[in-house]
Amino acid sequence: MRLIGNILWIIFGGFISALGWLLTGCLWCITIIGIPVGLQCFKLASISLNPFGKEIRYEGEAVSFLLNVIWFLVSGWLLALGNFLLGLVLCITIVGIPFGKQFFKIAKLALRPFGAVVVRTHVV
Repeated sequence: MRLIGNILWIIFGGFISALGWLLTGCLWCITIIGIPVGLQCFKLASISLNPFGKEIRYEGEAVSFLLNVIWFLVSGWLLALGNFLLGLVLCITIVGIPFGKQFFKIAKLALRPFGAVVVRTHVV
């Protein structure tokens, strides 16, 4: 079921979300100081391509908090807004609600990606 959800996810906007993460990562990697942030964006682009069956847990530290504040001010709010709006559009229909919920999960991740750990959930 996760495979079908992830394939439909890519069709219904996941590819656009992943492109946003990749573009942001490339822009951060232009500067030497921004390379660690850009690499984190590339990792998070992968969850934008297949979010079904994954859960996000936060294990924040002081350094993560500082990076999240800088991230939010520079580019996090824009990615979060885009994912939130895509989630709203998909939640208009009953069929799109599961996809909208995934966009909301990624929007939350876009607000504070540092200190976040992506965990695969196992269905028994």
